[in-house]
Amino acid sequence: MDIQNFYDYCLSMKGVTEHFPFDEDTLVFKVGGKMFALTSLTGWENNNPSVNLKCEPERALELRAEYDGINPGYHMSKVHWNTVTVNSDVPPALLKELIKHSYDLIFASLTKKLQAEIGS
Repeated sequence: MDIQNFYDYCLSMKGVTEHFPFDEDTLVFKVGGKMFALTSLTGWENNNPSVNLKCEPERALELRAEYDGINPGYHMSKVHWNTVTVNSDVPPALLKELIKHSYDLIFASLTKKLQAEIGS
């Protein structure tokens, strides 16, 4: 996956916005004002991209055990976030699934009113 595919995929989901809340390098995707994906643009430029994604805690542990490219979230809650090294042993289809899983977890945490606004 390249940066354009990652970017386009994240923005293809309903209600997603992009931000740079921390610095000029860390691209953050949010739904309903809450983060679901973070990545360093420098990482992509240096051919060492990774993405922080929210994950259900039990599944996060299973994924970390199965893939070398999935580790506890860098600068995030190690229980709820994974750092996924792109173009590692993590298949592109799984990366897309994990991006969607992160989005779904955040979307489900939003108020019903906000979910309805985004869904319409």
